[in-house]
Formats: sequence, structure tokens, C-alpha cells
Amino acid sequence: MRLADWGYEIKEGLAISFHAIRANKMRSVLTTLGIVIGIVSVTLMGTAIEGLSRAFNETVSKIGADVLYVQKFPWFDGGDNWWKYRNRKNIDLRQYKMVRDQTTLAAAVTPTAFAMAPIKYRSLSSDGIFVIGANDQYATTFGLNMEMGRFFSQAESNGDRPVVVLGYVVAEKLFPSESPLGKNVKVGTHTFRVVGVVAKQGSFLGMDLDNRVVIPITNFLQKFSNNRRGLSLNVKAADINDLENTKEELRGILRKSRGVKPGVEDDFAINQQEMFIQTFNAIGGVVAGIGLFITALSLFVGAIGIMNIMFVSVTERTKEIGIRKAIGAKRSTILFQFLIESAVLSLIGGLIGIVISYPLSLLINQILPTSMPLSVVAIAIFISLLVGVISGFLPANRASKMDPVEALRYE
Repeated sequence: MRLADWGYEIKEGLAISFHAIRANKMRSVLTTLGIVIGIVSVTLMGTAIEGLSRAFNETVSKIGADVLYVQKFPWFDGGDNWWKYRNRKNIDLRQYKMVRDQTTLAAAVTPTAFAMAPIKYRSLSSDGIFVIGANDQYATTFGLNMEMGRFFSQAESNGDRPVVVLGYVVAEKLFPSESPLGKNVKVGTHTFRVVGVVAKQGSFLGMDLDNRVVIPITNFLQKFSNNRRGLSLNVKAADINDLENTKEELRGILRKSRGVKPGVEDDFAINQQEMFIQTFNAIGGVVAGIGLFITALSLFVGAIGIMNIMFVSVTERTKEIGIRKAIGAKRSTILFQFLIESAVLSLIGGLIGIVISYPLSLLINQILPTSMPLSVVAIAIFISLLVGVISGFLPANRASKMDPVEALRYE
């Protein structure tokens, strides 16, 4: 069949389809209802998965793809081994210094320790502030940008100077109308001089990264001596493409510094961003599978509805089919006509479903992150067309096989 003939067939099929839909408005609305529900389910599932994926990737990028985290505990293997990890030796400054002095593949190494304490400036105060002890390379390791001032220097870090760098939210709370630089604040019961404010970072896994302060690590260990969890070492690789070699070099230095004998498993964990991504992908895959199964059931119900209505339509228009075949309509023409009709019905339901899904996704976004890119819309439209063609094939095939004489005799 020539291209012009195909164009004519499509044009005629669409005209007949819209005429049939207008002639049976209520039936058409009820028929598309199942597709509307199915497409709303598919679209909302797609927007939720896409939104969560984007939010997760934005969040996890804050821990740095090129940073290795040396800690007592692995990030995703607590369970029955928790007591074994808990009884491991703490990581200390001696081990940090060995890593710092012996590594050849790291761009920066910083020890970190954490505590919670109130912070106060004159009559203004804030409780539950995350206090981080670190060295001068902390800003380099985590790619911090400064809103004002500077990060503390190596001399200040090594010399136990009472200096502090404030998070963005902390600075806003304590200094709403003046510059914090050079001012003295009390962290816990100890006085520190503000040298800088970190630019706004947002949150990571529900934890506000701007509601924290950073002080020199040795100062931290002296003044917050209740820290029993030891240190974490954060190692930034000089080349992200050499991350695995950096990890193996780090493992060797740590085994030597901690006295781990050959053949004995590591008594420390080297964590990295990839662990978050693998865990999220595994969980996301299960959730997506369950969600798609549920939405497939909705679409299946909608497809059955379209198929039943198309069988009814074929039966009602038996004489029309006989007349068309009697005057020379080909089998493919009749088949194509009813396939277009079922596809149009399904597509209308799909478009209505997309229109309904958009405001619903905005409402859901108040609770969970959602995103409706054009790819999700395109997939929803394609699915609605596919469902229409598949569900309309059997009725259309039946119509195309009718004997014109028998069809004309039908009452």
C-alpha cells in the first residue's frame, strides 16, 4: 500500500472513530475510566521513582564520590555483627598521622569526631548543634565553599587555637543583623572565635548540614573528652579514576598501623558513596517492581473494559461492516479502522490520566520528592496507545473476518 493510501486510511479511520465516540459519549467515558486510573497510577509511580532518584543522587553527591570514610562500622552491615564492630579498637590520631605521612594517592586526609552541644552568642543561643572536630583539610575533603571569612589554617589546627567555623543556619540564628567574623561564641562551656561561615549546603539523609560548627580536632579532643567513639578518617583520592588503588593503599597502611596480622580480616571499614547507590538501587528496584505490578493490574482492568466495549461496537455495527466490505473495503481496512478506534479511546484516557496526575504529583511533592520529566509523559502516552492496540486487536480481527453476506443479513 502506498504512503498516500496509508494516510487516507488513517484519516478516514480517525474520522469514523471520533464519530463513534461522540455517538456513545457515556459509554466512551466509562470505557476510558479504567485507562485513566491505570495511567494515573503509572504516571504517579514514574514521577515518584524519578523524584526519589534525583533527590537521592543530589543528596548522596554531598558525601563525595572520591572520598573514602574509614570507620569502625560499615554503613550497611550492622545486624548480627554489631557487637563485633562495637568491640573494635577506636581509630585514633596516631593512625591518622600514619595515613597522612605514608599515603601517596590521597589529595587530602582529615580526621573527624562529633559531639552535640549548645552554642551561644550574648543573649542568643541554639541547642543541639552538631560540633565537628577536624583539621584544616576538612574544607578540601568535602569541597566546602565559604559564605564569608575563611576556614581555619593548618597553624590554627595544629596549635589548638580556639577558632570555629559556623554552618550557615547557625550563623543566621546567632548573628541575624551583624557579621559573625571575629566574634566570640560559646560552644558548650568553651569560648571560640569565629573565623568563617560555610555557604549553604542543605541536608543529607534528613540531617541539616548547615546546623553545625567545625573546630580544630586537637581542641575538640581536649574540650569534648566524652567522645568515646574514636575518630573517622576521611580520605579524598587525588584521582577519582584511581579510587580503588587509593582504597587498597589505605587498607595496607591501616592494617599496619592497627597491627592486623596477615590472614586476619580488617578490624575497620572503608566506606564510600558507591555503597549508598548500590543499596538504594536494590531497594528502589524492589519498590518499582511492586509498584509496576500494581499499576499493570489497573491497566489490565482498563484493557478488558476497552476490549468488551469494542466487541459490543463490532456487534452493533455488523451491518455497516457488511456494507463496507460489499463495496470493496479490504480486510486490512476494517481491521485498521477498529484498531484506531480502540487506540483513540485508550489515548484519550491516557491524556486525561496525565492531566490528573500533574496536580496530584504536586500534592505528593509536599511529602515525597516527585519529578515529571517529558520521558515519563512519553512513556505514559506510549503505554496508553499500546494498551489500546492490544485490547482492540481481537474485536478488530473479528470484524475484519466477517463474511459480507452474513453481515448484511444481521438484524
